Order: sequence, then structure tokens, then C-alpha cells
Amino acid sequence: MRNPLSKTIEQIKPSGIRKFFDIVSEMPHAISLGVGEPDFDTPWHVRSEGIRSLEKGRTFYTSNSGLIELRQEICKWYQRKYNVLYDYKTEALLTVGGSEGIDVALRAMLDPGDEVIIPEPCYVSYVPCVQLIGAVPVTIELKNENQFRLTSEELLAAITDKTKILILAFPSNPTGAVMTKEDLEPIAKICQEKDIYVISDEIYSELTYGGQKHCSISSLPGMKERTIVINGFSKAYAMTGWRLGYALAPEVIAHQMTKIHQFAIMCAPTTSQYAAIEAIKNGDADIEKMCKSYDQRRRFLLKKFEEIGLPCFEPHGAFYVFPCIKEFGITSDEFATRLLREEELAVVPGTAFGDCGEGFLRISYAYSIEQLKEAMGRLERFIGRLREQKTC
Repeated sequence: MRNPLSKTIEQIKPSGIRKFFDIVSEMPHAISLGVGEPDFDTPWHVRSEGIRSLEKGRTFYTSNSGLIELRQEICKWYQRKYNVLYDYKTEALLTVGGSEGIDVALRAMLDPGDEVIIPEPCYVSYVPCVQLIGAVPVTIELKNENQFRLTSEELLAAITDKTKILILAFPSNPTGAVMTKEDLEPIAKICQEKDIYVISDEIYSELTYGGQKHCSISSLPGMKERTIVINGFSKAYAMTGWRLGYALAPEVIAHQMTKIHQFAIMCAPTTSQYAAIEAIKNGDADIEKMCKSYDQRRRFLLKKFEEIGLPCFEPHGAFYVFPCIKEFGITSDEFATRLLREEELAVVPGTAFGDCGEGFLRISYAYSIEQLKEAMGRLERFIGRLREQKTC
């Protein structure tokens, strides 16, 4: 029989995150610090609006772009936060999670052979989404000594005459790195000089710590017209299962994104959209409460790493830490596999987020302090054994 599969899809590796959690699901005493998902329930007042929409029979399609009221509130929120004004009628699109927004933006903008610059380590879907279009991912290896921030020198070295898009994802999954306004200004200047567009994945924008505040590159002079902002409700409002994201983009791009969304999806979930109106209008206190709890856990992990001698730069965003395990002389995959087998503790090897993640682990702190304390005890025992074996 003829091979029924696309050669392109056959060559794309499955997500490196899921491997460990298929195993964890069969280990009743295992602790998993790998899933990038808030451990909080969606706030009750938000759930209540979703329930109310069902009770009122609001179970029909919305417009392709999404409910007008929700798009209005998103644009108002963005103006309040970043002083950037978007037109809810022509520059805003509701998507099925931020992931769909990334995919649709890339498909709307790229032709085969176009190059997309992707700083790594990064979220697992960027490279495959580019490859599925027939475009070319060009990765930049971000450095631990730079706290995994992109520098202007690194960007310039990666640009060719085929470069069309730069993907920026800060706060970062998996490193927790952030980029300040001062970090972004030289990047913005290069993008304008080289005529490059930016897809700015800001899904963790509300989760920043230590006095750091998120700066969107779209808020810098001359950047709104060449930036596609991707954001959503999953992380900040603990709404992962509601599958609701959004894109803010120049009209000419948003129009084509909506066309793809129209044919592939029709519209984002109606119930989720009604709940999200309540979230964005009245959810600031919920974000503050969750953010405070994440920060407590972040500081606990960093202190614990210092006590056990595990190097880790201080991340100021998202809910991940990215400790270095190079001292042990084994691969990240082997470290994570043995840790799971010997201590029933699941973490994600850094290589799940690009080859340059070798020698690191992603550990999520979207878990209770009690779970984190038990997990760190298991990690400390495992590391102790590795160090003993090295000295033998």
C-alpha cells in the first residue's frame, strides 16, 4: 500500500514533554513537576459566568472573530496595561488557546522557504508549526550567562535575506526568563531596520516577580504595526481547559488569520468566551493572589537549590525554574529518566525545548508547597547518590 502519511509530519518528533507523563500516570506514588498548568481552580465568579451562559442556552456559534464584548474588553485591557490601542473590530481574534493563535499567525504570514528566527530553549510547538508550513526554523541558542535573554548581537547573526519573522516568548517557557523594556529596545530597532515581523507570545505576561513588570514589544515606537501579540486566559486566570486565547495584530494580518480560523475552527468555544468576559473585567485580584503564591514557591525552590548546590539563575516570570545539571556528566534525558525510576519524581529534560536545553531541567512550581517540599527531598536524595558515585 502507498504510505498514507505526510513525509513532513513523519519527520517531526513528538513532544518531549509527554513521554514522562505517560509513565507517571501508571505510578500511583509519583510526584510530577512537569505539567505547565496552574494548580488553582478557575475562580468561582468566572466559572459561574460559564455556567450561567449554559443555563441561558448560549450554546451557538459566535462570530468567527469572537464575541464583540470580549474583544472590546481585551482591547481595553491591553490599552490599560501597555498603552497600545487595538481596534476590536479589525485587529482582534479569539482563538482556541494561544497555541492556535501561533499556528494561524504563522500560516497567514509564511511561504515555503521563508525563515523564522526562534530563540531556544522555547515552547515545544514553534519549530514544528514552522516546519509544517514548509518554512525554515532558524534557532538561536540563548545563554545561561545572559539569563536566557535574547541579545541584539545574537539576533543580527541569525538574520538572512530570507528572514521574515522573529518569535519572542517572554516570560519564557521553559526558563522563566523575562526581557525588560531596555532589553527589547535594541531588538525592536533591528526588526525595523531589517523589516522583520514579530510574533510575541505573551501568555505568561501577568506572572512576573521580584519587581519585574512585563513589557510588550508592541508598545515600543514603530512596533505595533509589525507585531502579532498572542495571549490568552489559560495561565493568568487558571483556565487551561477552557481553551481560549487571542491574537492582536495589524488589520491586514488579522484579516487573513481570521480567514484560516474560519475554515479550520469556525469560532472559539462560546461558553469559554462568556466566562472570559468576567475574567478580564473582574479578575485582577485573582491574578494577584495566584501570582503571590507562585512567587512564594519560586523563592522556596531557589533557596532549596542553593542549599543542595544545584545552580539555577533566578527566573522572574512564568512558573518554571531551569536548573543546571551539567556537573553530573549525564544527559538531561538520562537524569530525568533515572529520577523518575529511582525516586518517582517527574521533571522535564531541557532537550524537550531544543537541543541547547541539554544539561538543564524544567521544573514547574505550579504545585503546592507541600508537594514541592516532598519533591525536593526526593531530588536531594537522588543528587546525593549521583555525587557519591562520582567520588567513588
